[in-house]
Amino acid sequence: MWGLLISWALLAAAFYLTTQVVPGIRVTGGLFAYLLTALVFGLVNSILGPVLRLATLPLRILTLGLFAFVLNAILLLIVAHLVPALTVDGLLTAVAGAFVLSVLSALLNALVGPILRAAVS
Repeated sequence: MWGLLISWALLAAAFYLTTQVVPGIRVTGGLFAYLLTALVFGLVNSILGPVLRLATLPLRILTLGLFAFVLNAILLLIVAHLVPALTVDGLLTAVAGAFVLSVLSALLNALVGPILRAAVS
């Protein structure tokens, strides 16, 4: 339970850092908006993500995995349509934002996640 909450908070922090790094991606509304955006992104990524990844497997193989960036950008654009607080200017911005978001999220989960999980348990 705590691990899920910590992952959610770290994804919200990754969204905050992404909005600071990538021009064209904005979250308006403060902390609650970042938490809501992270929650919806996590749900969309866990429900719709595997279906799209499986459906686009031949295209990802053909492009040597590069289509995964476009797929993550599409998931980010879907979340932007679902959450009014998230604004993404276009597909290229979404590709850059999805890349930065995935790198930051992985770094935060690798560096900070174990420390926070050990402190809570």
